Amino acid sequence: MRQQEEEAGTQGEGRGAGALVFVYNAQSGLFNAATDAAHKLFSPNTYQCNLCALTYSTFTMRAGWKSFLETLGRPLEFLHADELAARYGVRGVPLPAVFEKRGAGLELLIGADAVNACRTLDDLKRLVKDAAR
Repeated sequence: MRQQEEEAGTQGEGRGAGALVFVYNAQSGLFNAATDAAHKLFSPNTYQCNLCALTYSTFTMRAGWKSFLETLGRPLEFLHADELAARYGVRGVPLPAVFEKRGAGLELLIGADAVNACRTLDDLKRLVKDAAR
């Protein structure tokens, strides 16, 4: 998953705005990835990360999402909940969420309620595009 995210986020310096930081409502690590994949496959209606559910098939990033990310013209970062806490010290924010990097810190752009309200990938793309302006 990490390699695809890095490939999706290699589009230049952007428009002077900070990096977009997408944070999944999931933990990092191989065991957690395998557990999440099984959960999405066998019980998708109870999966806890709508960002994951909309942007990934069982194992790979959806092509439409990857293409969309390339159009944003901004640096991108993808983190799991534990990585957000370790890297930025951010805890207690409902996830999934999208932040904008501001210096050494983060500013919340899209909260969990908005991400979770998206029912389709197109809904999520519109939300991100509007917030990233």
